[in-house]
Amino acid sequence: MRYLHTMIRTSKPEESVAFYTEALGLKLIRKSDYPNGQFSLYFIGESETGPMIELTHNWGDREYSQGDQFGHLAYAVDDIYGTCQKLMDMGITINRPPRDGRMAFIKDPNGVSIELLQAGECLPTQEPWASMENTGSW
Repeated sequence: MRYLHTMIRTSKPEESVAFYTEALGLKLIRKSDYPNGQFSLYFIGESETGPMIELTHNWGDREYSQGDQFGHLAYAVDDIYGTCQKLMDMGITINRPPRDGRMAFIKDPNGVSIELLQAGECLPTQEPWASMENTGSW
């Protein structure tokens, strides 16, 4: 058995693709439109063979609410502080700052929670992160 992807429904496909590709540095692997079914699929990941996120856009005006069955996506990053600073500079809210040099949480445009984890050992605690308060939920 091999993990393939996580599907997230989105009413904001362009904004969602930009978030995952520009903010998180992943690649749009492929996009498929299904006119008969009235939906589009966007597969995003590091490579064609690795695990991916499948963004599903059902055409038309449709809003989604996040159920409590889904927790979060998680990504390892090489520099938790540098990654969070880059995201903040892009206008993305850091919901749970990396106070411990190890973990932070953000949300995608659909409200999906994303955990960012420092690869390897925790980085030494540093400001302004150590004093930063949580914002919203994750």
